[in-house]
Parts: sequence; C-alpha cells; structure tokens
Amino acid sequence: MIVLTRRIGAADTVTGTLTLDVDSRIKSRLRVTLDDGREAGLMLERGHLLRGGELLADAAGSQVVRVLAAPERVSTVRCDDPHLLARAAYHLGNRHVPLQIEPGLLRYQHDHVLDDMLRGLGLAVDTEQAPFEPEAGAYQSAPHSHSHSHDHPFVRLPAHS
Repeated sequence: MIVLTRRIGAADTVTGTLTLDVDSRIKSRLRVTLDDGREAGLMLERGHLLRGGELLADAAGSQVVRVLAAPERVSTVRCDDPHLLARAAYHLGNRHVPLQIEPGLLRYQHDHVLDDMLRGLGLAVDTEQAPFEPEAGAYQSAPHSHSHSHDHPFVRLPAHS
C-alpha cells in the first residue's frame, strides 16, 4: 500500500490521481483507493483541507498523486448584483456554513432549508453536481459541522480570584 505523507509543490511525474469529496479532503488520516484502483493511505499533518490539484507524495518521493475534487451535490447561487450576493454570504456565514466564494457565485453543500432562505432574499438557487472548494475561514483550515455550543477554543477567559 502507498502511504502518502507530505504535500509537495511540483513534480516531474505524477503516478496517480485521487478523487475525493470535501468531507474526505478534510481528513488527515484516511485509507483510500486511487483512481486506478491501487490502495493508499493518507498520513498528513492535521488541520489542512486538501484542495483539488494539490500533489501528495510518499516519504521517498517515488509516488506522486494529484488530488481531484469530486463532483458532489451542492447548491449554487449565481448573481450579478454584488450587494445581493454579499447579503447571501452574510446570512450563510452567520450560520457557519462552509462556503465557496467566487466572483458572481456562492456554493455550499446542498441544504433545502438554506436554499429556501436564499430564495426568500430573491436569489435563484440551483442544485447541481460540482466540485466543492470552500473557503478555509479565519480560524479553521477545513469545513466543520457546527455544534450549537458557542464555546470557542480561541478565547481565553480571565481566571476568577
């Protein structure tokens, strides 16, 4: 089995590809099957979202694999009005929704409740199969599910005397 342990910037030869959805690309330890059927394992540093196009290598550098973002069920909003698109991004961000942001486009993992909310703002929402490449965010390096606790590990409260 190939064990991919590091990210690399460039390679002369790519020996395989690995197509993963976003939920798999957030994991640093994972057993996978390369697109050509070979078994591999990811043993990467924690806390980084794998991006489509990124290169991974084994310790010796003899195996180099290109990561591909798999098409998955997403909701896509396209809009030429930057103010309306910014309002949509605000409301989605307020709900801690992992969000792909591009000029004139917002994309998130499909959720009919969120779709209805954005339609209520006057936006058209399309459900489609497309690669999902969310923003990493200020305090995270990968999308996460949000619990309803608002205890943030980044805030240090003063000790009581």
